[in-house]
Amino acid sequence: MSSGETTGYPKLSRTYLLVYAIVMGADWLQGPYVYSLYHEQYQFPERSVAILFVTGFTSGGLTAPLVGVWADQYGRRRLCLAFCVTYTLACVCTLFPSFVILLFGRVLGGLSTSILFSCFESWLMSSSSSLGLKESELSGIMGRATLLNGFVATAAGVASNQLVGSTHNFQTPFIASGVLLIMAWSTIKGSWGENYGSAGGDADIFQIARLGVAWRIVMEDTSLLILVLTQTCFEGSMYLFVFLWVPSLQEVSPTDAGPLPLGYIFSSFMVSMMLGSLVYTSIVSHPPPGRVADTSVTLHAKLSSLICTVSAIALLASVTTPDPRHRFWAFCVFEACVGMYYPVQGMLRSSIIANEQRATLSALSRVPLNIFVTVALMTGVSEARSLVFGGCATALVLSAVMTALVIVRRAEEIVPLSSSLRD
Repeated sequence: MSSGETTGYPKLSRTYLLVYAIVMGADWLQGPYVYSLYHEQYQFPERSVAILFVTGFTSGGLTAPLVGVWADQYGRRRLCLAFCVTYTLACVCTLFPSFVILLFGRVLGGLSTSILFSCFESWLMSSSSSLGLKESELSGIMGRATLLNGFVATAAGVASNQLVGSTHNFQTPFIASGVLLIMAWSTIKGSWGENYGSAGGDADIFQIARLGVAWRIVMEDTSLLILVLTQTCFEGSMYLFVFLWVPSLQEVSPTDAGPLPLGYIFSSFMVSMMLGSLVYTSIVSHPPPGRVADTSVTLHAKLSSLICTVSAIALLASVTTPDPRHRFWAFCVFEACVGMYYPVQGMLRSSIIANEQRATLSALSRVPLNIFVTVALMTGVSEARSLVFGGCATALVLSAVMTALVIVRRAEEIVPLSSSLRD
């Protein structure tokens, strides 16, 4: 252990990052070929593909509050183990060219996504709090997680491209993903300890009272509302980008150039995301001479505002050019912003939300996100890609302005909400 490191920090970093790499690898393997599997191999029309995507987001929106409650109440590790099971079953469903089975798989996928993007982070934050980790150490783990995510996603893009190229079957990345999820289940089972949120004495599986408390906290704190707004605008834009980047590049590519190397393009996006995480780590680790490294709410709120602004510019640039290379590079800039967004947003949540209901509030904030994406997909985004990216850019600018006006100005007054949660 290095001088000055908190006891338990190296082990926590290793165990979390190993699991994180495996589960994100399983997720990224599927990324480049979800659209192609449904539309090209199974020959579903684009409207049906949109319905499949909508089903996943609707499932995620409906289950997100319950996932957070269950994680806080019954254990974050237990929910992470459940994620490995449900996502594996979702992968199995993709092997059947039946619309009904694929819909069921999307339901499982939505549930799994809710767990992935709330419970794993909550487990890390609670474990770091129990060990007494310094803010800089938690920030370091989250920054390395995003960097590692970039490496894993890049490798996953190449691997998926090779799998599809060698088998001529879009199903193979999903089979490989299922294998990784089984590995993740075994690793979590053997190396993670359990942690919880606040204790609850009732047996209500839907925990209506607890959800009511969490919702009241969000509505009474403007900073939390802005965090939810940022998550909705940024991650909503990101998920719409996931649905639209393939057809968006295809529509401006020469018809005689052959099929796009989607796996390699995806890997390029992931390299961009990795570079974004490196920029974040550099900013928080190497402040100007004479200043102490600042990982405060103020710094992360300013970074959040900057990320949303640059993302908006990138999306607007992508719709104003018919050149596929310029569009590709605009998408790379957007992905670099994604690489900065996750550790920044995670540190803001860590600073503003107390442990007792961290998973509940994190999952609850995904409800408006899923509503936003669902409504957008159901309004025919495939026929109005430029309009959708323009709308996302507008929402991102709004989020940037509100973050600057509210969270940055109030940063010195923000404290964890543990006292509110105990009332």
